[in-house]
Amino acid sequence: MSEQHDWFDEATAAAYDEDVAQDFAKEVVGPTVDFLAHLARGGSALEFAVGTGRIALPLAARGVRVHGIELSEHMVRHLRVKPGGDAITVSIGDMATRRVEGEFDLVYLVFNTIMNLTTQAQQVACFRNAARHLRPGGAFVVEVMVPALAKLTPGEWRRAFSVSEDHIGVDEYDVVHQRIVSHHIHVDRTPPRFSLPCRYVWPSELDLMAQLAGLEFDQRWEDWARAPFVASSQGHVSVWRKPASAEDGVL
Repeated sequence: MSEQHDWFDEATAAAYDEDVAQDFAKEVVGPTVDFLAHLARGGSALEFAVGTGRIALPLAARGVRVHGIELSEHMVRHLRVKPGGDAITVSIGDMATRRVEGEFDLVYLVFNTIMNLTTQAQQVACFRNAARHLRPGGAFVVEVMVPALAKLTPGEWRRAFSVSEDHIGVDEYDVVHQRIVSHHIHVDRTPPRFSLPCRYVWPSELDLMAQLAGLEFDQRWEDWARAPFVASSQGHVSVWRKPASAEDGVL
């Protein structure tokens, strides 16, 4: 299993918060933090791919002890300069393999970031790493899109997901290898183009990964507000738990 590649250089990290500004909005962050704080119950949480702290900082403000794992040192530097950023302990490394001290009530991975692991083996390893960090009864939460293959017409392999005056976003699909490359073209930015390879993953496949890691399915919703997950849902928030009687080690 190869190590994850760090695609977030300084230029990308510096622009990150502005690029996803809509996801820093109170109506987005609030339900997310409410959901996670409920699962953590005032205990401890580990965020895989903590980034610039969009979720970690408000969750810590709710009294949860938050630790992060992050591959990009550039992203962590931008976390550190924010109010409360110096209180979040961050370990640099690959979320599929990096180990930290202690056990946690909650491990979580948001904003489609499971797809940044571009092989099935890496994604399975990520679930196993989450299980190793959970105390018995603890929860692993993943927020991710549902693959939008139904929107593709026969023979289509590129699809625009964002078109505005300052940004064009195009997803390039490889359905044979279950991969997407998301291309972002920005106006008035150097460099103007950023491409991120991803591996899309189905809910049932995630459930099997959880089973391989010794986790049990707990709940699945369309969003953080707990809307029901249905056939037309474009994303999901899923929760698996480490059995309360779990012994050390996972499959």
